[in-house]
Amino acid sequence: MRILSILVRHGVERYPHAEQEIAAIFASQLRDVERDVMVVDNALPAETVSRDGARTLIGGDNRVREFTGFDRALGYAGVDLNAYDFVHFATSAFNTLYTSYLERFTPAVLRAAAGRPICLGHVDCYNEPVRVGRYTSQHWVRSCFFFLPPAMVRALDSFVSEADGRRFFSGDPTSPFLADAPISPRYQRYIIDWLTGSDVGQGVTWHSRLALTPEGLVGFEQKALCILNEQMLGVRLRALGCPLLDVTWLSTRTGAVASGAALWHTPWVEQLASRDRDAITLAIP
Repeated sequence: MRILSILVRHGVERYPHAEQEIAAIFASQLRDVERDVMVVDNALPAETVSRDGARTLIGGDNRVREFTGFDRALGYAGVDLNAYDFVHFATSAFNTLYTSYLERFTPAVLRAAAGRPICLGHVDCYNEPVRVGRYTSQHWVRSCFFFLPPAMVRALDSFVSEADGRRFFSGDPTSPFLADAPISPRYQRYIIDWLTGSDVGQGVTWHSRLALTPEGLVGFEQKALCILNEQMLGVRLRALGCPLLDVTWLSTRTGAVASGAALWHTPWVEQLASRDRDAITLAIP
């Protein structure tokens, strides 16, 4: 199996060992995989290119952080993408907050998923649905570490769904979303609570915390835009017929896959409720 592994970072000050930590996961869990590495550093000029064997370092595009970084990598890879069984996407913050799912990426799981139009990663959810524009959604795949087949990468065309926040943000830290922003009030509340360090109803808080002050507003808007793009990535993949598969759930069902069982369209609520670790039970929307 051949994989293109893309890591997006912004310098190495905050997460200096991310690249080595990802390499260690592949070395210990996926040692037989043939892996090419592309590091996109959004802190470097776009014209930066450095190659060393199977590793390429290129300058990035930090306008929408990892999402424009992913696009930069795929633009550089071009038609070479067709040579891989999977494209692996990661950010330098992948090893923060909840990480237990990372050990579930095994040869058996990837073999089961190979050749199928699915997105494999850790599926997160809200307790209630949210709305962006005309789309209603409740679950997404964590964008810091996931796998897609090249065909679905090409079908997406771009990982950026929302290029800037002008239709969402007010510029006022006391009420950061526009009154007519195309985002439901519940989603606004979830984003504000999460980014300012509050629990959104599942007993978990973010590993960082942003202040809704005039000084902190730009950082809040940038991270909120990434949250919107992460949610919309899942929406767009599902619209392309590419369901989001939770790796913890799938890792306990590879035997059923081998027997020909059709698991690939198992509802996400069922996946999360039947995980053997950190199960989440929600009402079916």
